[in-house]
Amino acid sequence: MNYIKILCVLLVGSFILLFASCEAEKKTTIIKLGHGLDITHPVHKGMMFMAKRLKEKSAGSMQIDIYPNQQLGSERECLELLQIGSLGMTKVSTAIMGNFASELKVFGLPFLFRDRDHRFAVIGGKIGEKLLNASLDKRLKGLTFYDAGSRSFYSKTPIKGPEDLEGLKLRVMESQTAIQMVKLLGGSPTPISSGELYTALQQGIVDGAENNPPTFYLTRDYEVCKYYILDEHTAIPDELVIGTPLWNKLTKQEQEWLKEAAVESTEYQKEIWRKAELHALEEVKKAGVTVFEAKKDEFKELVKPMYVEFALDPKMEILIEEIQNTEQ
Repeated sequence: MNYIKILCVLLVGSFILLFASCEAEKKTTIIKLGHGLDITHPVHKGMMFMAKRLKEKSAGSMQIDIYPNQQLGSERECLELLQIGSLGMTKVSTAIMGNFASELKVFGLPFLFRDRDHRFAVIGGKIGEKLLNASLDKRLKGLTFYDAGSRSFYSKTPIKGPEDLEGLKLRVMESQTAIQMVKLLGGSPTPISSGELYTALQQGIVDGAENNPPTFYLTRDYEVCKYYILDEHTAIPDELVIGTPLWNKLTKQEQEWLKEAAVESTEYQKEIWRKAELHALEEVKKAGVTVFEAKKDEFKELVKPMYVEFALDPKMEILIEEIQNTEQ
C-alpha cells in the first residue's frame, strides 16, 4: 500500500512539473523582427546584440527572432505588417518613417548636423525621444535610433562637385525630401528599392545613387560605380520600430526590458559602425574606386531653398531651431 502511495505522489509530482514547464513555455514572448539588411551589416549586428540583451534581462521569457534580407518584405511592407499586428518589429530608415510622421522628415535636410557628436546629442536626447513617439497615431512606436552614418553620392562617372551631378539619374529612397535635394543639386531623382538598385545600375536605369560607405560596400555597388564623393549631405539615422498592437500587449516590465535592450544596442552599434565606415572606404579603394573629398559649401548653397520651405511650417521651424541649438 505504501508503494502505491509513493507511486501516486511521484506521478502527481511529475504532472505538476510537466504542467509548470508547459506554462513556462507558454509565457515566453517571441517577437518577430524583419528588416532588409544583410547579416554582415552593423545595424543587423546591433539588433542581434539587442536580442541577446533582452533574453538576458528577461531571463529567457522574451525572445526576438530576426529575419534579415527582406525575408518578410520591404521597409514599407514591414511597417504595414506592424500596423496590423502581423509583425512585431522592424528597422527602417527615418526617410521612410517621414511618410508616417512628418516631423521625421527633418532628418532629410542636407547638412542639418554640425558633426557626429552633434548628431548623437540630438537623437540620443529629448528631441530624439520626442521624434521616436511621433508616429504613435499611425500605430508605430520608435524604440531607438541606429547610426547610419552620412550619405554621399556615387556614380559611374566622376563627381568632384555639384556640377557633375547635372542630368545624372540618381537612385533615391521613397522620400520627397531626398527627391527635392537631388533636383536642387541638378540630378534626376529616381526612387528605387534598395534590393533592385544593383541591377538598375548594371542596366543603366540609373547612373548612380547616394548612401553611406558601409552600405555602398556591402551592396557591392562599387563593382558598377567607381566614383564616390564624400559630400556627406545627409545623416539619416535608422529607426527601430515596434507596432503598437504588440507594444500595448506587453507588460510594463517587458516594455522596460525591451527599451533598455534597444538603447544598449545603440551604444554597441555606434562603435562597430565607425569601424565599418573606415573598413568600407579602405576596401572600395582597393577595388578601384576613386574617392573625392567634397567642398561642402558648394553643395550647401544649392540646397538652402529646402530650409526656407521647411520653415513655412511653424512646428518644423521650431524643431530645426532646437536641433541647431543643441549643445554637444
